[in-house]
Amino acid sequence: MKRIVAILTIVLALASATMAQNGRTKFANDMYQAKHEMIIQELGLTPTQQKQFMPLYEQMEREIYQVNRNARALAAEVEKKKNPSDRDYEVAASALSNTRVQEGEIEAKYFEKFSKILSKKQLYQLKQAEAKFTREMISKAKNKNKK
Repeated sequence: MKRIVAILTIVLALASATMAQNGRTKFANDMYQAKHEMIIQELGLTPTQQKQFMPLYEQMEREIYQVNRNARALAAEVEKKKNPSDRDYEVAASALSNTRVQEGEIEAKYFEKFSKILSKKQLYQLKQAEAKFTREMISKAKNKNKK
């Protein structure tokens, strides 16, 4: 499951690479919208649940995005240097390695909050919906590359 989240993060990171400075591009907005619609549909969220859950879910996504963005920034700094030191490599590698741990901590924090809104079945379905979305995005990317 962590791998799926990592893949999704990469997909979202690629989308963010095309983001404008003052906001998301249409592509990124469309991707987030499609993901959120899939989650709402797959979980069968009521309007009340949507109002309570989606802002929390979006907040979790932003926190995870920021963790990954920070790690990518450190890696980019190393890439820009002509002669990075061992310490530079160590800091960047540690940040990249710790992203999964930090993502897990963020997810655990929000899982607790989600459990006050969603049923046990919906909590399970959330992970399934996220995985389904990731599979579909990867499949679409593969099919697009074949053309």
